[in-house]
Amino acid sequence: LNIVMLLLLHHLKRSLPQRIVRSSSSYQYPSSSCLVSAGLRSSSPTSSNSYLNTFAFAKRTMSTGVKYHCVHVFVKTKPGTEAAFQEASLKNARNSAQEPGVVRFDVLQDQADPTAFVLVEVYTDSDVSPAAHKETAHYKEWRETVADMMAEPRAARKFTNLFPTTSDGWAYAQGKALE
Repeated sequence: LNIVMLLLLHHLKRSLPQRIVRSSSSYQYPSSSCLVSAGLRSSSPTSSNSYLNTFAFAKRTMSTGVKYHCVHVFVKTKPGTEAAFQEASLKNARNSAQEPGVVRFDVLQDQADPTAFVLVEVYTDSDVSPAAHKETAHYKEWRETVADMMAEPRAARKFTNLFPTTSDGWAYAQGKALE
């Protein structure tokens, strides 16, 4: 079984080098006991699906992936201000999406309640990029423009992405206009 594990890890090292966590110049692999304790590999050396489970776990855990700082801003507007809020928010989002450190900047409107919006802001880090965003002229203009449209103070919740774990899963299409 240890030989199978070594062959598997050797294969992964060769075929998926970008997914292996590197520490200095050496590779770090999950230990066999880690696989067993995670319940993804049978502790029985005769288990027929042990190799497949080990491979699946190793592939998942070796992905370095990207960790983005995701902010969901919940906004409740006064009835009758939805169109103006949407216009101001889309203008802000188009400019924000061009900022360094901003991966995505989405504007969502609730289907059941058109006065409810969610701004989904995805940053490459949790401190520098969000702070820089709040110093931009377009953000300050948006904040001032929509202040009287809000039925209640906006609320933000912060998240770290779990999936997708590649930047390609978050990025806007290159060369496409953001509309």
